[in-house]
Amino acid sequence: MAPFRLDGKVALVTGAASGIGAATAKVFAEGGADIAAGWFPPDPHDVEPTRRAVEAAGRRCLTAEVDVADTASVTALVSRTLEDLGGLDIVVANAAVARDVSTVELDDERWSALLEVDLGGVFRCFRAAAPHMIDAGWGRLLATSSIAGAYQGWARHAHYTTAKAGIIGLVRTLAVELGPHGITANAIAPGVIETPQSLDPVNSLGPEGVRDFAARVPVRRNGQPEDIAHTFLFLASEEASFLTGQVLLVDGGVSLSLT
Repeated sequence: MAPFRLDGKVALVTGAASGIGAATAKVFAEGGADIAAGWFPPDPHDVEPTRRAVEAAGRRCLTAEVDVADTASVTALVSRTLEDLGGLDIVVANAAVARDVSTVELDDERWSALLEVDLGGVFRCFRAAAPHMIDAGWGRLLATSSIAGAYQGWARHAHYTTAKAGIIGLVRTLAVELGPHGITANAIAPGVIETPQSLDPVNSLGPEGVRDFAARVPVRRNGQPEDIAHTFLFLASEEASFLTGQVLLVDGGVSLSLT
């Protein structure tokens, strides 16, 4: 059998309408998993292409609206996943937003609102799924951190980098706490990945910034969502059962370069 298979598993992926979330749902389905694709309705991207990609791989797909900043919404999604798909083995807490604002202009409301999504959302998804994984004696808790926060600063994004750095502490603690139950917890810290978020000219690099950034990357390209999705596939697999509490830097080597 080919490595990194997820046959018989059910994976919940948030932020699944576009970018890393959509790619992860597709790659996991190709690996044999049924998918619960969570998305937030203000997202301008349609979740239907994700559903079609999962079903084209021969797997079941539940698409559901979820606000990861709201405990009741996350709990409802987990309940629907268990009811409609018959289990929950893997969570990829990927939903996040970025907002450009200088630290001196960053008020309490905007600070809290972003952290509730980017860090609180990861916690809520993990907390809701953990009891079911404990009962099953197996689970994978996976999150999308970022090179910004995990390894580097990012001017005018103090709340974003704080949230992404906080994910590191969360997965390390859960790795220790839940490891005895057969559950691993890990994160990926992507570099610049060509997604709708990085291409946003208001809150992120924008198309020109993303294009110019590629010249700084040792492998001479920016990442694609599939680069992160395939790393998540490994982390979700049985082959990664001895890897936990880690943050994998997937950035084409840019963090190693001084130029």
